[in-house]
Amino acid sequence: MAREFKRTDRLGDAIQRVLAKLIQFEVRDPRIGMVNINDVVVSRDLANARIFVTFVGRDDEAECQQAAAALNKASGFLRSQLSKELDIRKTPSLQFKYDTTSVRGQKLSALIDKAVGEDKNNSGDVDTTSDTESE
Repeated sequence: MAREFKRTDRLGDAIQRVLAKLIQFEVRDPRIGMVNINDVVVSRDLANARIFVTFVGRDDEAECQQAAAALNKASGFLRSQLSKELDIRKTPSLQFKYDTTSVRGQKLSALIDKAVGEDKNNSGDVDTTSDTESE
C-alpha cells in the first residue's frame, strides 16, 4: 500500500512547525516582526528548503523584501536550531521567499467586492426605473 504523504511533505510540515516557534521566540531582528509561514517546499534530495513567508501588518513590498532578506541572513542560525529540534541526518539549507499570493488574493477579493457592489447599484437603478415606467 502506497504512503499517503511523501517524505518531503512530512519534512516540510515539521520544518514549518519548528521554524514558526524559532522565529517567534529566538530571532530578535526588529526588521522581521510577525511572520506567517505559508508553505515549505523541500527538494527531493532533502538538501534545500524554500520557505514562503508573509509579514503581518506590512503592506509595503520593499519592507517585506527587506524582512525576507533579514530572515535569509538568519538562516544559518535557524538551520542550526532546526537541526537540534529535528531528528534527521542532514538539515536542509533554508531559503526564505516573500510570498505575494495572499496580498494578490486580498486585492482581487476587493476588486470582486467592488464589482459586485457596483453591479447591485446599477441593477437596482434599472429596476426602479422600470417599475416607475410601468405605473
